[in-house]
Amino acid sequence: MSKYFGTDGFRGEANVDLTVEHAYRIGRFLGYYYSKNGKANIVIGKDTRRSSYMFECALSAGITASGADVYLMHVTTTPSVSYITKIDEFDCGIMISASHNPYFDNGIKLLNSRGEKMEDQVISEIERYLDGDIAEVPFARGAEIGQVIDHVSGRNRYVGYLISLATHSYKNKKVALDCANGSTWMIAKSVFDALGAETHVIGNSPTGININEACGSTHMEHLCTYVKENNMDVGFAFDGDADRCLAVDENGELVDGDKILYLYSCYMKERDKLANNTVVTTVMSNFGLYKALDRADIRYEKTDVGDKYVYENMREHGHMIGGEQSGHIIFAKYATTGDGMLTAIKIMQAMLAKKQTLSELVRDVVVYPQVLKNVKVTNKDEALHHPAVRRVEQEVAQELGAEGRILLRKSGTEPVLRIMVEAPTRHVCEDLVDRVISVMKEEGLLLEGKQGCQG
Repeated sequence: MSKYFGTDGFRGEANVDLTVEHAYRIGRFLGYYYSKNGKANIVIGKDTRRSSYMFECALSAGITASGADVYLMHVTTTPSVSYITKIDEFDCGIMISASHNPYFDNGIKLLNSRGEKMEDQVISEIERYLDGDIAEVPFARGAEIGQVIDHVSGRNRYVGYLISLATHSYKNKKVALDCANGSTWMIAKSVFDALGAETHVIGNSPTGININEACGSTHMEHLCTYVKENNMDVGFAFDGDADRCLAVDENGELVDGDKILYLYSCYMKERDKLANNTVVTTVMSNFGLYKALDRADIRYEKTDVGDKYVYENMREHGHMIGGEQSGHIIFAKYATTGDGMLTAIKIMQAMLAKKQTLSELVRDVVVYPQVLKNVKVTNKDEALHHPAVRRVEQEVAQELGAEGRILLRKSGTEPVLRIMVEAPTRHVCEDLVDRVISVMKEEGLLLEGKQGCQG
């Protein structure tokens, strides 16, 4: 685990965990690192939170002070920065966003020249520079100082790219969009309007402090209600930087990332487009997804949690679709990262091509009840591998058999173990999770204090 950068960038409360000085120094190092063999070009995008403008200025100052040029896409999505970084041959890309987090958090996501998440080796060098373990980089002088260049045209080309991927007209389709008061607030409606939909939008009035607030993919209840009350054919909700998409069917029911993976992998298989007959999931995907994929004779692989790991697996093995329950869906033919807008377009493609409603496309996925509890422990590795814990874990797995599963995993940032059980009933889930926690308590593995949980 890196000191500053996690699987999705350097993230924390603005000017507390992630400060303007961090941003400036990251810019200083990137400008220097990529200009070793000539002036580098670095593209930056941001979401709508108030601190994004501050971080954009700090990054730009650092990059140009080291001699590289900065191209600003302004308010845009993470996948658009990934796309433009690759097709416009930038040395690297930066997205300023804390994704689905509240407005007071922010983050810096780094992309390599292929539009993929930055290599660990470069991240390690940046962290060493932030800690003062690398000599200070030189300032550019005179004509070597970099310049800041408007690149809103890149965002517009990305919009054109999305429109070009649609295979059907959306005429006579009523589509609701929840933009989370975030990155898609200016572009999502334009895409669906251009494709002929009757487009209704909520969550498209950003103030700088209302991103993800009671809207977007983390608050689906509002879009579910809107779709049902206004007789929409479908609804799509994005998160703050639009690398996620969750959907709502015509009945106002949530269609999560697992169901999206199912419906589109089945659609690909029907057209002989599902490479290796395999979809890539994470270990947190619902057991009901795997049962449905088994019935559809589609193979699956499981990775650690994080779309970074999903993409690495896809790239290594040549798989074409993968993602997470949270709505990060990666279509390898078109993108190197999760793309909420692209996901919405692909769902529309399956609906229109098969002439079926969204509820019909996902009806074979029966979601299993799931209980997840987080317990604070004195030592994560000791607790995870303790003989008594391993024994009760095996007992639970045997009891569940083919009708459920248990998963124990460590938090990457807290002294916490996550215990998750899926079973035919919630009551069974609760009992089995509590049995594991009781063993941990008996063995003295838990920290004192209130334990968190979620269902």
